[in-house]
Amino acid sequence: MIPPDAIVHAPFEFGPFTGFGLAVFMGFWIAQVIAERELRRRGHFVESVAIADVVFAALVGTLLGAKLYYVLVITRDFRDIFTRGGFVFWGGFIGSLVLCWAVVRHKRHSFMRYADVAGIAIAGGYGVGRSGCWAVGDDYGRPWDGPLAVAFPNGAPPSTAGIMNSEFGVPIPPGADFNTVLAVHPTNLYETFLGLLMFLIIWRMRDHRHAEGWLFGVYCVIAGAERFFIEFFRAKDDRFFGPLTAAQVIALAIAAAGIAIMIVRSRPGPGRPGIYANEAAAIRARPVSA
Repeated sequence: MIPPDAIVHAPFEFGPFTGFGLAVFMGFWIAQVIAERELRRRGHFVESVAIADVVFAALVGTLLGAKLYYVLVITRDFRDIFTRGGFVFWGGFIGSLVLCWAVVRHKRHSFMRYADVAGIAIAGGYGVGRSGCWAVGDDYGRPWDGPLAVAFPNGAPPSTAGIMNSEFGVPIPPGADFNTVLAVHPTNLYETFLGLLMFLIIWRMRDHRHAEGWLFGVYCVIAGAERFFIEFFRAKDDRFFGPLTAAQVIALAIAAAGIAIMIVRSRPGPGRPGIYANEAAAIRARPVSA
């Protein structure tokens, strides 16, 4: 049931564009701006010009990977590949990595050079992109009557007791029927704010002294931990390994991969250059105080 002080959500649209589509577009645009400027700051001007192609590959890979994950893992119905919704973050993350790697390899550039700035750029775009889930009323949490509880009567799908029970396996509260709208954890907002916090943390680390790629490892660790934590509040019923959801298992794997990257790229050396193109770029990036 909706508590008297609960927030009642209304979907946001702008003409033919959904709030989700606008947020995803803004997220990728912000990520491209961050990556381009950071590459230039580090003295990698050729890569800063090519980043537009890499970000476009990331967008295509994200859409394909997110939809394929939804069809292959969640619904297992290939007809859903043509539906408007149904995009899963981890599928998009993996899809974008694969396609970006292929594009960077085709250009004969260093993948780890792009990956290092991607650690900042993805974090910057993630919080903005996640706000799109809030805009359309998607990816909300389990029933809750706390101070930040939100009801999604027109969500995607609506947060009714029937939807909670049939799609997410949440028991119907006493006194509620299938059409009763429930207040829930606004996990879409949680992830928006956590994404912005993640960006601020990684942004402070952008002048690290490690080999290229180390910062991407940091991103993987933080992003994996964030998603693992949020899953405990999400309205989901896709247990994969004991009490853990499929997203939590992937989050642990991503975090473990991030730790491995941080270890391997901890020090510059042969085949593992630092983040600056040359000493002049390093001096410009970190000016010495008088």
